[in-house]
Amino acid sequence: MSKAKSKPKPKEKNKKSNRNKILCSIFVVFLLCMTGYVVKAQLYNPGKSALVGLQQKTPGPAEDNNDPAGINSDIKDEGPGEAEGNNEQEAAAGQNGQAPGPGGSAGQERPVFNGNYSNEKHGWGFKRNDSHQQPEMPSSITSMLSRHGAHWIGSPQSKVIYLTFDEGYENGYTASILDTLKANNVKAAFFVTGHYLDSQPDLVKRMVDEGHIVGNHTESHPSLPDISDGQIQKELQIVEEKYERITGRSDLKYLRPPMGEFSERSLAVTRELGYHNIFWSMASVDWLPMAGGPEEAYQAVIKNTHNGALLLLHAVSKDNTEAMDRILKGIKEQGYTFATLDDLVQ
Repeated sequence: MSKAKSKPKPKEKNKKSNRNKILCSIFVVFLLCMTGYVVKAQLYNPGKSALVGLQQKTPGPAEDNNDPAGINSDIKDEGPGEAEGNNEQEAAAGQNGQAPGPGGSAGQERPVFNGNYSNEKHGWGFKRNDSHQQPEMPSSITSMLSRHGAHWIGSPQSKVIYLTFDEGYENGYTASILDTLKANNVKAAFFVTGHYLDSQPDLVKRMVDEGHIVGNHTESHPSLPDISDGQIQKELQIVEEKYERITGRSDLKYLRPPMGEFSERSLAVTRELGYHNIFWSMASVDWLPMAGGPEEAYQAVIKNTHNGALLLLHAVSKDNTEAMDRILKGIKEQGYTFATLDDLVQ
């Protein structure tokens, strides 16, 4: 006669229960660590939302394709809703004509790059410090950038700052920023999208007239590794054509990749099209209102200055605008001088 199975002893039940609790705890810790990593990655990649508010509140027919992938579909523009007309673009064409630069030849077909490079997507990020030293970047990334004429920082021996702004849409502050730059005798680079060229031709002309560099930030702000070589060419060429109609110039040669995302393929394709990709070594989450207002905007820059710094600011920021005069003077008081992207790449 077979014996009935004996019930597990209480001690064995406790062992199983404890083991399950340990496994659950490990899993919870793992989830928390991953969440922390994602948050940290966002903090170190302030260019991720570089085009917040690309579409205006009341976009006109010409603006409907500015966000085809829904990049900013859940973001509302709190700035001015009505875009300015661009009926002065044609009148500006043909004035101040210059020989085409490396990124020029607007309206002409150029051969699409036919290379064999990796399309692995990289997000922009680096390891900062609080001692005014240049941030750290993996050697594999710096060598890739160097191979394709891309830049993110200047010489560690030069007490120089390169000032750049991203312009995805106008929030009413760029004219004031230009006033402050002029008053402080500082030249900057403004990276503009197709939407910005459509809606703000007068400001773009003013940038050029006052000696600033205008750079290409693409027509519709896509992640370049996500689109084909031909689409990359089209994104850049549309901006070139709009820029030439407004300014009469065909000298675009600097590109800021949307969201700071790139691959070796996108670097190679855009270099073949005549562009230097320009990243950054200093930035902050400045496209949103800062809790500390202009003081926080000022401290975010002053506490992170370093030799050869390539500074990214967003011209949609009221805090940046109100702090701009103090930022420029504070940088100079630290012993830095300002230089241009032309100085950087020469």
